[in-house]
Amino acid sequence: MQLPSEPQKNLTVQGWVRTRRDSKTCTFIELNDGSSLRGLQIVADNSLACAPLYPQILTGASLRVTGDLVPSPGANQALELLATDIEILGPADSTYPLQKKGHTTEFLRTIAHLRPRTNLLGSVFRVRSRMAYAIHQFFQERGFFYIHTPIITSSDCEGAGEMFRVTTLPTGTPSKPEDDFFAKPTYLTVSGQLQGEAFACALGNIYTFGPTFRAENSNTARHAAEFWMIEPEMAFCNLEGDMNTAEENLKYLLTALFKTCPEELEFFNKFIDKTLVARLQHTLDKPFQRVTYTDAVDILLKSGKSFEYPVSWGQNLQSEHERFLAEEHFQSPVTVYNYPKTIKPFYMRQNDDGKTVAAMDVLVPGIGEIIGGSQREERLDLLEAAMAHHDLDPENYRWYTDLRRYGSVPHAGYGLGFERFLMFATGVSNIRDVIPFARTPGHAEY
Repeated sequence: MQLPSEPQKNLTVQGWVRTRRDSKTCTFIELNDGSSLRGLQIVADNSLACAPLYPQILTGASLRVTGDLVPSPGANQALELLATDIEILGPADSTYPLQKKGHTTEFLRTIAHLRPRTNLLGSVFRVRSRMAYAIHQFFQERGFFYIHTPIITSSDCEGAGEMFRVTTLPTGTPSKPEDDFFAKPTYLTVSGQLQGEAFACALGNIYTFGPTFRAENSNTARHAAEFWMIEPEMAFCNLEGDMNTAEENLKYLLTALFKTCPEELEFFNKFIDKTLVARLQHTLDKPFQRVTYTDAVDILLKSGKSFEYPVSWGQNLQSEHERFLAEEHFQSPVTVYNYPKTIKPFYMRQNDDGKTVAAMDVLVPGIGEIIGGSQREERLDLLEAAMAHHDLDPENYRWYTDLRRYGSVPHAGYGLGFERFLMFATGVSNIRDVIPFARTPGHAEY
């Protein structure tokens, strides 16, 4: 609760009751307004006119309290409020599910409308808010323009086909796209990248920050059907500049985290992951290492480790491989670059070796991949060849290839999954607990 630092007469506060306990002469109420972990102790004398209300003041009720903010004789707070009047704004009864005891995150997901009132989830979502602001600060301070790319699109950026169809056709209607709202198949976006490239090729440096969607039937702690992505695109930029910006972006966010969320970090470090602060500080302090994908595979093969997923050139690195590189081999954040073109999307720039593309992933201890990006293919003939290889209809991407016909420039960008970053920043291990209302296979409540 945000309070004056000095005693103050006739102060009015509002919030929700965390606890209430009675003594012979007064009642003690812990009130919290959601602005911080710290609540305010209310001391209400039994002689007050509002004393008959005390038995109705149960955990979860909302109050408006007026009184004098005075030094507290207790050890747990510097100041407390001596009440002169208490008003119950909204009562709560004994069925209120957030009583003074430990609750599992699984249980809290069943009451997602109430879980922000807990210490854990309240802290997570305060961090989420402050980190969203820091993202805008990072790009705005560097002259990037914020672009709102469409949520509904006819383009599949990743080419994987895991997209949610948007339709107004009644269930069971034969598929006739010309009768649909947009007269063509449309989907919820998996990325704003392609549209972002159009604006980067006009305004220079841009970024998007918005919701994206994947119709991937994956029930893991790291996947959700709806999540938020930060996606900058930079004109006149190559892979080197892309890696520089991505690494700088991550360190900027960690610096902001330590500056604006010390109370929450202390809480996470105490109750969620006792190594969190040390790991974040280590990531902030250590210089990023860089290694090619080919050299990374060689390191993994020579490690002597028995991985669940076998390592071989031409295969995607799994989370266990990424974490080994960041946590055990380099013991620092590491950027892996120049991946095989066969495992990457069509838009990535082909390297001169004909086998790899100018792609990069930023790996951090405790998580693995947290940022993925690339230099985009600016050469029309090679882009069209890649599209043909991926069986993409050139008519659907004519606007995209126009960017290469008319004033093409080298350009690059990356995607930072916001929830993935929040898991890294808080130590919370399940993506469902860092997004307000999670959308996962079989679950779309609220």
